[in-house]
Amino acid sequence: MNSPTWAMTAAYSLHLFATVAWVGALISVAVIFIPVGRKRLSSETYAAFFDGIVPRVQQIGWLSLFVLIGTGMFQMSAAPQYEGFLAIGSPWATAILLKHVVIGGMVGVGVYQTWFMYPALRRTALLRAAGKSVSEKDYQRLLARENRLMAANLILAALVLIFTAWARVS
Repeated sequence: MNSPTWAMTAAYSLHLFATVAWVGALISVAVIFIPVGRKRLSSETYAAFFDGIVPRVQQIGWLSLFVLIGTGMFQMSAAPQYEGFLAIGSPWATAILLKHVVIGGMVGVGVYQTWFMYPALRRTALLRAAGKSVSEKDYQRLLARENRLMAANLILAALVLIFTAWARVS
């Protein structure tokens, strides 16, 4: 498929912007906002901070994902290496398949964080801010799970970028 240059430029640009937004948000939350907030803010302030930052980051993440899906499908259909759905006859196709599998993992982590992890953390933060009794052991377990999920998502994001680079040079 021969797409106009302007359309491919727009698709690549939007794809890159969405990638930067998604990965940048993941890194910012995992490396800066959550760790610093936990160390520097009181329970009450952290609860308010958490309530403010998580929805914004989730909006960025989910919007970026939809942009990535749309622009990625357009780019893939226009790529001369694309031979059809699940046609894996080249290094490019292998890299693209692996990239999509990893993105699926990132979506899975994001779904779990959005509908299970963050609501549990929010409830716990609000209880602590209200001075209610929260099991320290359960709270630490929840924080450890959050840390593992953030680390997993960062590793998966790095793999997506590595597979993208591999596809570009194939």
